Parts: sequence; structure tokens; C-alpha cells
Amino acid sequence: MGRRSRLGLSSVGSGGRLLVPSSVARVLAAVSSFYDWAIVAELVTGENPMRRRRDVALAMVAERHRPFMGNASRQQPVSREVRVRLPHRLPRPMSGSEVTALLESMTCLRDLTMVLLMLDGALRPGEVLGLQLGHIAYGRRRVTIRKRDDHPRGVRAKSRHERVVDLLEPRTLDAVNRYVLHERPVDAPSPFVFLVGGWGARRCEPLSYAALVRMFARRLDTLGIRTVDKTPNALRHPRDSDVGGGDAGVGVATTPRTRLTGVDSDRHPGLRPAGS
Repeated sequence: MGRRSRLGLSSVGSGGRLLVPSSVARVLAAVSSFYDWAIVAELVTGENPMRRRRDVALAMVAERHRPFMGNASRQQPVSREVRVRLPHRLPRPMSGSEVTALLESMTCLRDLTMVLLMLDGALRPGEVLGLQLGHIAYGRRRVTIRKRDDHPRGVRAKSRHERVVDLLEPRTLDAVNRYVLHERPVDAPSPFVFLVGGWGARRCEPLSYAALVRMFARRLDTLGIRTVDKTPNALRHPRDSDVGGGDAGVGVATTPRTRLTGVDSDRHPGLRPAGS
């Protein structure tokens, strides 16, 4: 790490580039955690320089997080005196044309299947990578998202609650089926669905989150549509105005099914919906 100088509550690197507020907030949080540890370990006498005070205004917010015991709890909302205000960002979904171009650029069933699960089933990247063969119910056309912490690459689902996701778009389940039957290594002992292919040293190992992000970024780079806010998680937030001719009445739950009609059936003949 290069030398940095302080400029108010911002950090400037050797190249003169100002760090974004979220990076500065992480630095301040790390400093506060370090002093908390040092005080508990009796390595530092005194109080944490990152002081906290009771936030009276936050206590009056109706939608704030409340402890399990409610008003009987002794917990009080607090805030740091030294902090960086972060903007509340709304989800930045990809447009319908960008999603269609992304789907048409896929060259292997594994990558296409992961994208379809995030787009059609609204699965998070960690939930997709954590899927196991036993979590797929082909007859009921659904997958079960379970809370697990045993992924070899450290992948974890964000939510601690299990849920069942119905795959209403036929192409999505067809993609899962074709990948498992024809592209997934048949000699893989791992129960996880998405594995590293090829014949390298990591063959048959469960796919990591970094690999999914790199694949997604490479596809967007190839298409020339990559931006900072375009991440795999953006597939879970469809843009209603780009679907159905700008009809504002199109619901978020039905948008992914409408979008998938743009998949090139000539390039993915096995992904045609039943009856076509």
C-alpha cells in the first residue's frame, strides 16, 4: 500500500486519487474495532478515540432495527462522532437489451445456467454457488435455498432462512438439467452443482464467488457495457421500464420471465420452452 496523507475525512493515495466514502468508512470502522480489541486486551488505557454517543434522532425513527425485547431492552441507538455520511443507493438494474446481449454471449451451459438462476429465480450469487444436487426438485420445478457454511471456497448465502424458489420459466430448469447431464464433470464427488470444468488442477472443485464475478465482468467487457455498478447481483433487480414496451404495470415478479424471451434459440436450441 502506498503512502497516504489525511485530507479531512478522506484519504488520498500516492496518485492523488480520492478514496470513495465507503472505503473511508471501512477504515474508520477498522480503527474503532482495533481500539475495542486493544482496550479489552488491556494494551491501551483510556477510551476508544472513535467515540460513540446516543443518537436521539435515530431512536425516533419508526422503521429502525429494534431489539428482540423491544422497549424492555437496554440497548440504545448510538452513532459515531467521527463518521462519513454514505448515500442510500437504489438498486441499479441492467436494461433489457443488456440482459439479452449478455445471455446471447454465453458460450457454456454452466455460465448461462448461473445467469438464468439469478435473473429468473432472483437468486443471489452466493445462493447459486451454494446449490447442491439434492436442492433441485425437477418434478416440482423448484429449488430449495438452504443455509450452509460448508462450501470449500467460503461461499455463503446472505440470508439465514431457508426458502423455496419456483422456476416458472421453462428454459431455466432446462438449462440446469442440460448442464448437469452434459457439461458438469460426471466423475465429480462434490454435491455442489456448479464446479470447475476442464482438465486443470482445480477440476471438479466447487466454483468460487471470485470466479463468478470474473466471468460476469469478462462478458460485460466483451460486450462493451461494463460499469462499476453492473455486478451479478444486478440481475436480481429487473428494470420494469425496459420490459413490455415501458408498461409500468409489469410487476417485478413477472419481469424475468418476459426478459428471457430474448434468448437466441438458434444459439441455445436446447433451451427452447416446451411446445415451441
